[in-house]
Amino acid sequence: MLNKSRESRTSTDDLAFFVRVAALESLTAAARELGLSLPAVSKRLSQLELRLGVQLLKRTTRRLELTAEGRRYLDGARPLLDQLAELEESVSSQTSVLRGSLNLNASFGFGRRHVAPCVSRFAALHPELAISLQLSSQPLNFLDARVDIDIRVGEPPDARLMARKLRTNPRVLCCSPDYAARHGMPESIAALAQHNCILLRQFDSDFALWRLSDGTQQLTQKVRGRLITNDGEVAMQMALDGHGILLRSWWDAQHSIECGDLLPVLPQWTAPDGDIYAVWQPQRQLPIRITAFVDFLQSVL
Repeated sequence: MLNKSRESRTSTDDLAFFVRVAALESLTAAARELGLSLPAVSKRLSQLELRLGVQLLKRTTRRLELTAEGRRYLDGARPLLDQLAELEESVSSQTSVLRGSLNLNASFGFGRRHVAPCVSRFAALHPELAISLQLSSQPLNFLDARVDIDIRVGEPPDARLMARKLRTNPRVLCCSPDYAARHGMPESIAALAQHNCILLRQFDSDFALWRLSDGTQQLTQKVRGRLITNDGEVAMQMALDGHGILLRSWWDAQHSIECGDLLPVLPQWTAPDGDIYAVWQPQRQLPIRITAFVDFLQSVL
């Protein structure tokens, strides 16, 4: 009986191990994520293939490729692991104690300033829950990442994902009092073309086209500027230093505007596409730790 139990745990561990290796398409990446050496990961994969009597992955110089048997094993492994997770969740959800792990992703700026403090407070409330917070500069691909919740700025582009708006977050125009004193304030959206604008280039967007709305109409204005960056904190500092007009999320600009370090520019105009969302993959039974954290995050924000 004991041996059967060990074999069951081993098979389940092997399923989870293989799913991660296949998703990462790299033994090196798998070793880094699992905290193992590369030889140990390679040996474990070889032992799994030996036990099954088939080759699951083709090793090439650049990546791993699934064999036909590997694809079949992967397709069968995912629903089995999902069912096991759902079973454990249905049992553990009968208590108020949150256990297991919660993997989060957020953008660098918003993650540092707002999400990280929430994680710290939530962790103090649930000491038996292991929480991982990673910060990234690129939009998350759930198929390639081991993440439960992605906290992102902007509405999720994939309708297949579940999402909840955590807070409205318009992008606003602002500049320093020093810049306004030297160059004046634009009196219309078209006048922005005559000003030096600080440009934030992210996610291959049309960063020089500012799309703004006053609630009744929408206008698109092409702007120019001597300073371009892909980092929001750098852009904010450039604005504070008086280099130009910046279009920035309210979560970042609010404090500086309220204390007078920045002035609102054309305050009736905003870019309304910067709302904050929590996003997760649809599941037949959503783990209570996910709903609990999203509820907590929304209440704090």
